[in-house]
Amino acid sequence: MIEIDIFSDTVCPWCYIGKRRLERALQQRPQPGIKINWRAFQLNPEMPASGMERQTYLETKFGGTANAKAVYDRVREAGAEENIDFAFDAIKHTPNTIASHRLIRYAGQEGRQDEVVQGLFDAYFVRGRDIGDFETLTAVASDAGLASEAVLEFLASDALEEEVRAEDAYARKIGIQGVPCFIFNGQHALSGAHPPEVFFQLFDLAREDGDLAAPLAVSEVTEA
Repeated sequence: MIEIDIFSDTVCPWCYIGKRRLERALQQRPQPGIKINWRAFQLNPEMPASGMERQTYLETKFGGTANAKAVYDRVREAGAEENIDFAFDAIKHTPNTIASHRLIRYAGQEGRQDEVVQGLFDAYFVRGRDIGDFETLTAVASDAGLASEAVLEFLASDALEEEVRAEDAYARKIGIQGVPCFIFNGQHALSGAHPPEVFFQLFDLAREDGDLAAPLAVSEVTEA
């Protein structure tokens, strides 16, 4: 069996591209019994809880719209190759991603993690929705097959926040500095959104020593 832990952030366009490329790899080289776990990482850990206006974020992160455009033009081109129509101009607000990561973890308990991750990427990058907003998150969860009332009640609490922060801290502790980062069977790490052929090599490595692999104990980590 192959188990892949994917450390990503919900506002990371390369994570969306990486997801699509992994999916293509699995279509071309199916891996029976594979298990995928989506793990939390914050690209902007100092982001205010309410997020910030998009223009302010671009100024802070990239030094202005022009620099951001150069970065996003490359991302948009890579996305087009994966049939992702990035609509960066539609994004008006950059959120703090803790709530979206909490939702992903919650969805994992309900067997709907991948569907929620996909919904979050589409909501933010294609439709420009604020995925820090509870109503938006609830709509994404509902589309993924989760009960709206239960999700809204969950989001209004602080449930799973400690676990999400611990997961992010653990990622940094083991040396993850950027995402996406794919860890196969707790042993082999692949950082970045690589083409399917690169994933094939990791599939083979994981199959060769999968019986010796130890899963990541992220839920046990409480501090960096």
